[in-house]
Amino acid sequence: MLMVKGQINTRTMVKTAVLSVLAFLIMYFEMPLWFTPPFLKVDLSDIPALIGAFALGPIAGVVIELIKNILNLAIEGTTTAAVGELANFFVGSIFVFVAGFIYQKYKSFKSAISGMIVATIAMTLVASVLNYYFLIPFYAKLFGVSVDKYVEMGAQVNRFVTDYKSFILCGILPFNFVKGVMVSLITIPLYKRVSPILHR
Repeated sequence: MLMVKGQINTRTMVKTAVLSVLAFLIMYFEMPLWFTPPFLKVDLSDIPALIGAFALGPIAGVVIELIKNILNLAIEGTTTAAVGELANFFVGSIFVFVAGFIYQKYKSFKSAISGMIVATIAMTLVASVLNYYFLIPFYAKLFGVSVDKYVEMGAQVNRFVTDYKSFILCGILPFNFVKGVMVSLITIPLYKRVSPILHR
């Protein structure tokens, strides 16, 4: 019994490690969105973490987010005193944990969709609040510029951005919402294919 349990734990650890490395590698592929300034780029590295949360449980999804960001810090370093990586971990973890938790409760296609919808909304709201009160002011201080500089960059590509609040509401909020939708739409067909492998 103990041997079987040990084998399951080892398998889970290996699967988590593989998904973490995949997530880290995907971080290298970033794309800008037409309505946000160049410093905001979408990466789809939450996909392996979301797949892990569905297949191995919500905690596994959070662990994948953690390892992904630790690898990024160790190999790429940081230009934000690790705050950017911490924010990536925190926001990504909320997304995969919520989606994984709802899916694990019912384990159906419907619960997976519901989980991703709720998770996308949760991530979008948390990221918006985090950026408004902490991240943007921190980056402004770190790089020796005013918050208005970020608003200006946002206004150049998005006519709805006129002040700091509208930068968050019309830039940061839809950015994270679109990211959540993209990750979810790609995960749906992908999970169907890799699920049998992850459940062996």
